[in-house]
Amino acid sequence: MSSRAVAEDGRILGFEGIARDVTERKQSEEQLLQFAMKLEQSNTELQSFADVASHDLQEPLRKVRAFSEKLEKKWENLSRAETADLHQRMQSAVARMQALINQLLAYARLGSVAPQLAPVDLAAVAREVMDDLEARVEDTGGRIECGPLPTVMGDATQLRQLLQNLIGNALKFGRPGEAPVVRVQVTEAAADGHTEIAVRDNGIGFEQKDADRVFQAFYRLHTRQQYEGTGLGLAICHRIVERHGGTIRASSAPGAGTTFSFTLTLARTTQNRTISALSA
Repeated sequence: MSSRAVAEDGRILGFEGIARDVTERKQSEEQLLQFAMKLEQSNTELQSFADVASHDLQEPLRKVRAFSEKLEKKWENLSRAETADLHQRMQSAVARMQALINQLLAYARLGSVAPQLAPVDLAAVAREVMDDLEARVEDTGGRIECGPLPTVMGDATQLRQLLQNLIGNALKFGRPGEAPVVRVQVTEAAADGHTEIAVRDNGIGFEQKDADRVFQAFYRLHTRQQYEGTGLGLAICHRIVERHGGTIRASSAPGAGTTFSFTLTLARTTQNRTISALSA
């Protein structure tokens, strides 16, 4: 039932109930639209999971079965070197399947478990990541340069995975004959409580038209023969940043390197220091 809003002179100003009904209907429509969008996104991801289950996971299984059948049928006629090669190829297929399963589980968990937010020293996280990637840096002859990083609100484990994926990608997609250089630095610290951090490299880059698609699960710009990987690393990064209430974007050009920029919420103490610095 609606009630009338009446002025002192008796004029009817409006119907409160009707206005409330219209507002509630609009809110319901917006909620329904958001639900439909999330459902569509979930259906797309389910289709991607089905595709990877039917292809990417089946491929290493087929290899293991084919190699094991060859060993069984031709065991006596195979040399030691041929036997060792088959074993190595089976182990490689199993390792790839294990890596893919682990990445699938990590991606799925990020969608179902809310991050445990607490102040995280991003500089300390970056140092841990650089220690983990030390062997890869030595193998490529590259280097990682990290500027001062703030304390942010986040899940330390997820933020470590975010930096490790982005820096690891930068090392992997280096230009042939040129040592990779990765730079991690704050590009924007504002008084609104957020900061933007960039991971830049001097790698092979890609067309800017693919900048959004690289964050899609299982999307690949290159074949596995060219560059190893599961096709889930950047999708995991996107989901981590999204779950932290931030945004992530890519800027790139062929042969000119790539920059991944993402936003996070500053911890309160860091916010206060930032505001004081801007006011000085």
